[in-house]
Formats: sequence, structure tokens, C-alpha cells
Amino acid sequence: MSGAGLLAAVAVLFGAAAARELPLGGIAAGLGARLQVPALLPRKLLGALLGTATALLAAPAAPGRSAWLVAFGLPLAGFLAPDVLRQRRARRRHRRLIAALPDALDLLAVSAASGRDPAAGIEQLARAGEGPLAEELRLTVAEISCGVPLGAALESLRRRVPGGELATLVAAIERSRRFGSPLADQLRRQATALRRDSRRATEERAARAAPKIQLVVALVLVPSVLLMIGAGLIANAGKLLVGF
Repeated sequence: MSGAGLLAAVAVLFGAAAARELPLGGIAAGLGARLQVPALLPRKLLGALLGTATALLAAPAAPGRSAWLVAFGLPLAGFLAPDVLRQRRARRRHRRLIAALPDALDLLAVSAASGRDPAAGIEQLARAGEGPLAEELRLTVAEISCGVPLGAALESLRRRVPGGELATLVAAIERSRRFGSPLADQLRRQATALRRDSRRATEERAARAAPKIQLVVALVLVPSVLLMIGAGLIANAGKLLVGF
């Protein structure tokens, strides 16, 4: 593959990555995903300029119609690259946050079973924990310490981290505060359900990985073995064909 063809492939890959990541941007929110468009705009413009400069150098060398793909694809890829990278970071942060939630729910359940207020349990988790979940909880504790009611602070947490996991936690705490329902049992059930969902997702990823491994074996390992066998046969063709 020529250098221009490689650049065209990079442009197509960035476009496909942008199409895959950008519509899902609402899933991964929170402290790590608050870099809005005005803050990203200088990076996007810089990426577009770099893509344009690369396209000006590579497009004349591209064969046939791929020159148009390089000329338009590389600036577009440079413009979209900051968005794609931001969304990937936000999605990874969201996955880490959800992965830490079952253990946090167990600790909150222990705190609730001992008769402590939910705000005290959240404060303990925020002070002792690490990672994205602890960061979000620290912000919630800061809001409560500034006089924001617990319900409003939890609602703010739910809005910052979209998804059913935090919404279920907030709803459980609200039910317990309003109606006196046992909070510890609800938290334990949610932690069990989250672990079950995580285990199922891991099994599904493992099942999807098997065909990919088979494809690599079929496309890479098998041809290489056949080439080695063919090279051996060719090298010893004189000996093998003696008597024919």
C-alpha cells in the first residue's frame, strides 16, 4: 500500500470511529466529560489544519479517485479527532465508575444497616474512595456541605452521570427517606444485579472474541504455515521428484 493509500485508510478509519463514538456521547458524562465545544474548538481547528497540510502533500501522490478521499478525508479526520478521543476517554471513565459501584453499594448498605444517614455514608465513600465514582461523590458531598438538600444533591449526581445505575441508587435513597423503606436491602440487591450484569457482559465479550481469534488464525497463521510448507517443498523439489 502506498503512503497516500495509507493516509486515505486512516481518514476512513477516523470517520468510522467518529460515526461510532459521537452518537453515544450522552452515555459517558460526569466530571471527565465536561470539556464543551468552545474548549475543544482550538484543538479541532488545529487538527483540521494539520489534516489539511497533510492532505496537500499527500493528495497529488494518491492514485486515481483516492486523491479526493485524501483531500477531504484528512481535514475532516483532523477536525473530528478531538471529539473521538474525548468520547473514548469519557466512555472509559464511565465504565470505571460503574465497575466501582457494586462495592460502594455494599459499603453504603453496611452504613445504612448500622443506622447512619445516607449522607454520612456517601461522605465516607467520597473521603476514602478513589477513581471517578469517588470524584462524583466528593462533588455531591461538597454540594451538601454548602447547604444543598440531600435530594437536590443526589438529583444533580443523577444528571451528571446518565444511566440507570446511578438513577436506581438515587431512587432507592429517596424512597428510604420519604417512605422509610429498608435501604440496606435495596442496595444489596442492586449490587448483586450489577455484578450479575457485569459477569454477563464479560461472557458476551469473550464469546465475541472467539470468532475474531479464529479469523486471525485463518488469515495469518494458516497462510504462514502453508508458505513455510510450500517453501520446504520447493527447496527439496529435486529430491522429491527423483524417479519421476
